[in-house]
Amino acid sequence: MNSAGEGRVRLPRSERRAQLLRAAQDVFVSKGYHSTSMDDIAENAGVSKPVLYQHFTSKLELYLALLDGRAAELVGQVRHALESTEDNKERVNRAMRAYFEFVDAQGEAFRLVFESDQRNDPEVSERVLKMEADCVAAMAETIMGDTHVDKARAELLATGLLGIAEISARKWIASDRAIPKDEAVQLMSTLAWRGISHFPREGEAEHQ
Repeated sequence: MNSAGEGRVRLPRSERRAQLLRAAQDVFVSKGYHSTSMDDIAENAGVSKPVLYQHFTSKLELYLALLDGRAAELVGQVRHALESTEDNKERVNRAMRAYFEFVDAQGEAFRLVFESDQRNDPEVSERVLKMEADCVAAMAETIMGDTHVDKARAELLATGLLGIAEISARKWIASDRAIPKDEAVQLMSTLAWRGISHFPREGEAEHQ
């Protein structure tokens, strides 16, 4: 840590906050929440602890800020996937790809969302559940708008589809990307589509 350098470089508050979040993410990913200290984060960021505490009053606040950012990113990607086309087969493909792109782009940081060692904390659990609910709601709205199923059934179908996306994307990463990403996305979206496509579209008596 270079305290002199810290004095010479005074970043705008938003830039400093972003820097601290990046540093915290690196440490949380490598050490886990419980084994990480504010000293570790300050050292990784190259700042003093007082500077760190000017922006985040606790380790949990830092962690929740990271979680909020990653969760918003995933929800945004899923919503964009569903709104970017009116072709339902392509919607399934793009929603599946959103999960694969998320875990691929985040590297090990996706574990902050899906595999956190802090999931038992009420505030962490609340955010993860909200993220899952937002993704399910976006998919369920699309399903209800295009089929004869009611809200409860649409939400259950959406949960199943997004569960396939999450688990398969995590398995793909855990296998060191043993299958090319495009092929992995196609495999899983084909599996999902073969199930959901059997539900009749709104206004049709038979299959799509």
